[in-house]
Amino acid sequence: MELTGARVSSYRSVEDSEEFRVEPDVTALVGKNESGKTNLLRVLYRMRPVEPSAGFDEVIDYPARLTRQRKQAPADQLIPVVEASFRLNDVELAAIEADLGPGALKSREFTVTKGYRDATEQFDIDCDEAAITAHLRTKLDQPSATDPAVAQATTIKTLLEGLEALGTPEEISAAAQALASRVRGWRGQDVALFVIDEYIAPKMPKFVYFDDYDAMPGKISIPDLIARRDGGTITRGERALLSLLSMAGIRPEDFQETAQHERLIRELENAGNVISDEVFEYWSQSDELEVKLEILPPESGAAPPLDQGPILQIRVHNRRHRASVPFDERSRGFVWFFSFLAYFNELEEGASSDLVILLDEPGLSLHACAQKDFLRLIDERLAPKHQVLYTTHSPFMISPGSLHRVRTVIDHDRAGTKVSEDIFRADEDTAFPLLTAMGIEMTQTLFVGEYTLLLEGPSDLIYLDVLSEAAEAQGLEGLDPRWVKTPIGGAGKLSTFVTLLGANKLHVAVLTDSSTKDTGAVQRLRDNGQLTAGGLVQVSEFTGTADADIEDLFAPAFYLELVNRAYRNDLTQPITADDLNPNDPRIVRQVEAVFKKRNLTKGRFNHYRPSATLLREQADLFDRIDAATALRAGKLFTRLNALLP
Repeated sequence: MELTGARVSSYRSVEDSEEFRVEPDVTALVGKNESGKTNLLRVLYRMRPVEPSAGFDEVIDYPARLTRQRKQAPADQLIPVVEASFRLNDVELAAIEADLGPGALKSREFTVTKGYRDATEQFDIDCDEAAITAHLRTKLDQPSATDPAVAQATTIKTLLEGLEALGTPEEISAAAQALASRVRGWRGQDVALFVIDEYIAPKMPKFVYFDDYDAMPGKISIPDLIARRDGGTITRGERALLSLLSMAGIRPEDFQETAQHERLIRELENAGNVISDEVFEYWSQSDELEVKLEILPPESGAAPPLDQGPILQIRVHNRRHRASVPFDERSRGFVWFFSFLAYFNELEEGASSDLVILLDEPGLSLHACAQKDFLRLIDERLAPKHQVLYTTHSPFMISPGSLHRVRTVIDHDRAGTKVSEDIFRADEDTAFPLLTAMGIEMTQTLFVGEYTLLLEGPSDLIYLDVLSEAAEAQGLEGLDPRWVKTPIGGAGKLSTFVTLLGANKLHVAVLTDSSTKDTGAVQRLRDNGQLTAGGLVQVSEFTGTADADIEDLFAPAFYLELVNRAYRNDLTQPITADDLNPNDPRIVRQVEAVFKKRNLTKGRFNHYRPSATLLREQADLFDRIDAATALRAGKLFTRLNALLP
């Protein structure tokens, strides 16, 4: 059975949420703090909680602004708080039709309402009573079925009246007796109530609620745990601990037998290892952790209830640091992750119906990458079996490829909390995590690709395009089109971009000048595995000099031609080879020295202008690229292409 939608009203900040659809797998309620997200989950949880829960209290829970309206409502009138829509699956519908006939239900969807002043559920299910009556009539023998009163019945009531009019129980057939007896056994002799009692209510999903504070304690008094369990005052974090005990087949009372402690600890550690294995399948932050358990006597002078022994202590051991700490002193994110899976696994094993999992701000204490891990756990572990609704205001808990899951939650002035699928009509604060999530996605796809070649500037991109064409014209290898050439605006940004793109599992290579100050940092990133193996490519490898820019791939005379054309309006006379310093291996640096010496354009040389000239006047200049330049470029492209799979 599937939850398909809900409407919450008259509960704290929610005056009327308006009806919102629930996805069959995952639904994300996105809104800023104090928007009412938690209120929505708490109401849904009380629809049919998996564990005992308080009902709705109209004095405490009814919106304060509407108190007068509440007091004016008739005392016996149900005030709805939640109206949830459900859909029967094929198996559930087939079971009903096998009993009551094809078309017994006009729709496989129905609604359930709960609210103030009446703790019971109110169902609205659309039965085709005439079709059901006709089907039940087929169970009768021919004389009974053809009796006018029975044959003309179109409702269960008139059918029963017709059967009773046939005579005393001794006078009518066994089939007629059985059918009449069956109908009398239905609540109110109502077929809709029979369907609810027999087929709907037992199959309705249970709602599971878990929030960021429901973490297992690191240390607990066994007698106190037993007392509060029996008294119904146990917390959900402690219930997670009981779930861990249950997985190990242990009751808290077992710890009171001193001779059993060693066996119990071993059983608990086995259960802890089962949970840990599942945690680490989705926990990429560290695989050096393991959960250990100890039985301790109470410490001298300990405050109640830890003055009552035995004491069960849960510790997290870090194999890397060879040390352990109490469970609740460990990373809050790991504690929450472990606690949730301990609570959920035992709950899932004992479930006799579908579950709807309500997660309030899951991963609030998780690193951004761990939040991504938890999204993967939701998609791979939870959603294939259960529906999940979670609240968030974190961009890392939103999948940009699944924005159809998102419902915005906004608290409007004098209207209360509203839920909407129209996500981009939300206010700026509400939409911010959505836009941020999309922005993160776009930075990975708009300017970069799976195979990214980082360049220092846009002139490098122009030169590579022209040189690739020139190399191919000479029958040499050009640059593989799978490379996405990405100028980053300066050598100083190389290590930053390598780190950002490498962290997103992209294949990154860098083409750099041999004199770039950032080369050392990039080499360290390569050594750390954040750069494609062999992915630091220096231009000097192909010029035969110790120091080179990409411009040094060209013949000096050709590059001077580009400079003179680019600055034709600024030069009183062209720059020639005689103006250059032959002791400097880099042509760009030689030209810069001439600009300073002559005070051309205030002594500043723009590297981009010659490349723009080549792009603009390529038709005239292309044939002037000599074979030696094409050969150097071909070797460069062979080297780069070898990095691709």
